[in-house]
Amino acid sequence: MMNNENQISKQTLLFGYIGEHAGMSRFSTICNKMFKKNSDNAMIIPMNIREDDFFFTVSNMKKSHVNGAVISNEYVKKTLEILDSSSELVKRSGMCDIVFKEGEKLRGDIFTTRVLLEKLKSLRVKKIAMIGISPHAKAFSLMACGFEQSFFYDNLEELMHFCEEMQLSNANINRIAHGMEIDLSAYDAVLDFSDLDNLDMISSLARYNLDMKNKKEYSSLKTRANQLSAEYIGYDDMIEELSSQAYRLIIKG
Repeated sequence: MMNNENQISKQTLLFGYIGEHAGMSRFSTICNKMFKKNSDNAMIIPMNIREDDFFFTVSNMKKSHVNGAVISNEYVKKTLEILDSSSELVKRSGMCDIVFKEGEKLRGDIFTTRVLLEKLKSLRVKKIAMIGISPHAKAFSLMACGFEQSFFYDNLEELMHFCEEMQLSNANINRIAHGMEIDLSAYDAVLDFSDLDNLDMISSLARYNLDMKNKKEYSSLKTRANQLSAEYIGYDDMIEELSSQAYRLIIKG
C-alpha cells in the first residue's frame, strides 16, 4: 500500500516506523491503508532497527528523503539526544514517539499518550492507580486531567520527588513492593509504567489494566492480568487508534 498509483515519487511524503520488530507490527499497514483511502501521496515504511543502530538511523534522517518517523515503544527514551528541538511535553517527560524533519533538523513530539487518554475516557475511567515514575508516567501525569489518580512505586522518596517535579499537590502516594499484598480492585484502571519485573504483590487488579508495551516487549502487567483473569490492554490492542492519530499528525505535518 502506497499512494493511489502504488508508486513512490519525489513528491511522496515518506515516513518511517522505527522499531526492533517494526515489520511485524500492523502499524504501517493501517497507516498506508488510510493514505490510499484518502488519496494521500504518502507512505510509511516499517524499519527494523536494532538498538545499536538506532542513533545512527535517526540521525541520518536529517539528510535523507524521509520526512520523519514514528518511534516504537521500546525506543521512545532514546530519541531525545538526537533531536534539535522538541515540544515542552517531550522536554519535561523525557520521551519522544514521533519525529518530524524540518529542513535538516529534527523536531520531537508525543502522540501515544494522547491516544491513551482518549482510550481511558472512552472506557469511562475516572479512578486510576498508576505504577511507576518513568517518562511514560511523566507524560501521562502532565496531560491527565479529570482523573482521580493514586501513585504507586517501590521507592517512596523517588515517588515524592516525581510528584514534586510534576507539580502534583496533595498526591495520594503508596508503596508497592515484593512481599506486600495490594488490592487495586477499587480502581477503574491500573496503568503500569514501572520497570518492575513482576507484579505478584497485586492480589486484585482493576476492571481495565493498561500499559504501552508492544507484543514483542515483556509486560509484567499482562502476565499478572492473565494470572488473575483480568482484562489487559497494551500497545497492540490500541493499534487502530494509534495509527489513526499518527496519520492525522503526518498529514498535518
